[in-house]
Amino acid sequence: MAQHKELANSILIVDDTKDNLNLLSKMLEEKEYKVRLATKAKLALKSALAFPPDLVLLDIHMPEIDGYELCRRLKQDAKTQDIPIIFISTSGETFNKIEAFAVGGVDYITKPFDIDEVILRIENQLQLQAAKLEIQKLNQELEQRVQQRTIQLQQEIVKREKAQEKLFQIALQDSLTKLPNRNWFIERLNQEIEKSHLQPDYKYAVLFLDCDNFKMINDSLGHILGDRILQEIPLRLKPCLIENSFLGRLGGDEFIVLLAELKDHQEAIAMTTKFQQCLADSFAIDQRDIFLNFSIGIVFGDQEYQQPEQLLRNADLAMYRAKELGKGQYQIYNQQMHDHALERLHLETDLRIGLKKQEFFLEYQPIISIKRSQLRSFEALIRWRHPKKSLISPGNFIPVAEETGLIIPLGLWVLEQSCEQLKTWQQNNTHPLPIKMNINVAVQQFYQNNLVSEIDRILAKTEITPDCLNLEITESAIMHNTDLASKTLQQLRERQIKISIDDFGTGYSSLSYLHQFPVDNLKIDRSFINRIQNTNEECKIVEAIVNLAHHLDMTVTAEGIETEIQLKYLQNLGCDYAQGYYFAKPLGTRAINNLDFVANHNFVFSCDL
Repeated sequence: MAQHKELANSILIVDDTKDNLNLLSKMLEEKEYKVRLATKAKLALKSALAFPPDLVLLDIHMPEIDGYELCRRLKQDAKTQDIPIIFISTSGETFNKIEAFAVGGVDYITKPFDIDEVILRIENQLQLQAAKLEIQKLNQELEQRVQQRTIQLQQEIVKREKAQEKLFQIALQDSLTKLPNRNWFIERLNQEIEKSHLQPDYKYAVLFLDCDNFKMINDSLGHILGDRILQEIPLRLKPCLIENSFLGRLGGDEFIVLLAELKDHQEAIAMTTKFQQCLADSFAIDQRDIFLNFSIGIVFGDQEYQQPEQLLRNADLAMYRAKELGKGQYQIYNQQMHDHALERLHLETDLRIGLKKQEFFLEYQPIISIKRSQLRSFEALIRWRHPKKSLISPGNFIPVAEETGLIIPLGLWVLEQSCEQLKTWQQNNTHPLPIKMNINVAVQQFYQNNLVSEIDRILAKTEITPDCLNLEITESAIMHNTDLASKTLQQLRERQIKISIDDFGTGYSSLSYLHQFPVDNLKIDRSFINRIQNTNEECKIVEAIVNLAHHLDMTVTAEGIETEIQLKYLQNLGCDYAQGYYFAKPLGTRAINNLDFVANHNFVFSCDL
C-alpha cells in the first residue's frame, strides 16, 4: 500500500512468545513495514531508546517487567514518550483497559490476530502520529516566516486548521461508526463530574453495552459482515435516545451511553429497557437474519467520583456481572462488584505466585467397587495451602485458573504428581487387582495440542501402565470441539487409557456423543445422589443413567454418597462404583497409607449389603 511506503514506518514488537513475534513480523513485513523484535522488556527498552520506532506492539504479560510497566518507562523518556503503544491481549483473558490507557497505551489488539484489524489499528495510530508531526512542522514554519511572509502565513494557518480538524476527528471520533470514541467520552464525563460536585442533587448515569458472543459472528460470517452489524447498532439506538443523552463506541462490540440531567435513577433503568427492546429484533444483513443479545452495565454518577475512568471501570464491572448471570440483561453497579473484582485480582496474583512456589498438594478420595466391596481407584484432588490464608477451596481458585489459563500448568502438575503417587502405591501392593488413578482434565487442558504427548512422557517416566489411568472429562469439554475431541479420545483409547464423563447429566443435553466417542464410564453428579433420601424413594434420573450406561457397555460411578440409604439404593440399581464421604473423605498420602483397606484392597461396608 502506498501509505506504508510514504510513512516509512518502523515497528517494534515486544512479546516473549516467539510464535507471536514470528506471526506479527511476517504479517507486517508483507505490508512493507520495517520490523524489529524483542522477547524481553529490558531489551525492548534499550532498543527503543537507542533507535526510537514509529510504533510499539507490546504484550501485556512479560517476564520480569510486564507490559504496563514497560509502557510507563517508555512514556517517561523524552526520546520515546510520543511513540504510540498498542497493547497485545489474549482473547478471554483479564485485560485491565483502564490501566492500559492510564499508563499511555493508545489502543489494543487481541490474540489470535486478525490481520485486517491489526493493520487498521496500526494505520490509525500512525496516521494520528503523522498528523501530530505535521502540526508541529507547520508551527515551526509559521514561527520562522511570520515576520517576512504574511500572505503565506495565512495560507499556512488554513492548512494548520485543516490538519487540526483531521486530528480532532481521529482523536475523538470512531472511524467505523463515526460515533464519539473513548477520548470524547472521557472529556464529556469530566464535565459531568464537575457538575455533580457543584450541584449535590445532580444525577447522571453511564451505560456500558457489550454484545454477547459477538466473536462468534466474526468467526463464522467474517469481520466485514461483523463491521456492518456494528454500523447498524447505532442506527437502532439513536432513535431511542432521550434529550441530553450521548451514544459512543469504546471499541470492538462495546458501546457506551451517557444519560445527563436525569430526573431520577428510574429514568436510566427505563432507558436501558428501551435499548433492549430496540435491539431485540433481528439485523437483516446480506439476506440473513442475525439476532443479538446485549449485556448492559449501569453506574449512577455521584459526588464520590473524581475520575472518568472510575465510571467506565464500574460500568464495565456491572456489565460483566450481567454476563455472569446469564447474559442478555442489565445490572446496576454496587460496591460488592468492585470488592469482588479486587478479590479476584488478588487471588489471581496469589495463584501465580503459589504455582511458582509449589504451594499446592494433592489429596486422594477412594472409589469403591460396590459389587466386590473392594477399593478400585483414587480420584486425585488438588488443594492449595496459602501461606497467609490457610486452605483455599478449589471452588474459589479453579475458576480463576481456568479463566487465566493457569489451569494448564496446574493440570499438568496434577497429572504428573498423581502418576508418581500411583507408581509408589503399585510398588507397595501385592494384591492382584491394581490400584487405578482418576484424574480430572479441564477443557483448556484437554484441547492442548501436546496433551497426549505429555501423558506419554509421564507414563514413560513413572513406568505405570496406561490402563491404570482414568481421565475424567466433562460433557461440555467434549462438545466444545467435537472433531478435535474425537481425535484426542481415540488416541487415548489406543493407549488403553480409560475415559469417564464427569458430572454426567448436568451438561450437554444430547446423548448422541455417547455413540460417537470412546467412553468407558459415566460419573453421576452428586446433585442427583443428594436427592436419594429414603429407601422407598425413586430417583428416575439415576436409574436412567445406570440403565443407559449398562446398555452401552459402560460402567457407572456415583459420587457424593453420604448415607447408607444412598448406597443401598445404588446397589439395588446395579451401580458399579461409589465415591463419597460415606466411605472416606479426600485424604493425604500419609492417612491413606495407614488405612487397612489400602493394604489389601478390601473395604468392609458399614451397612449390611
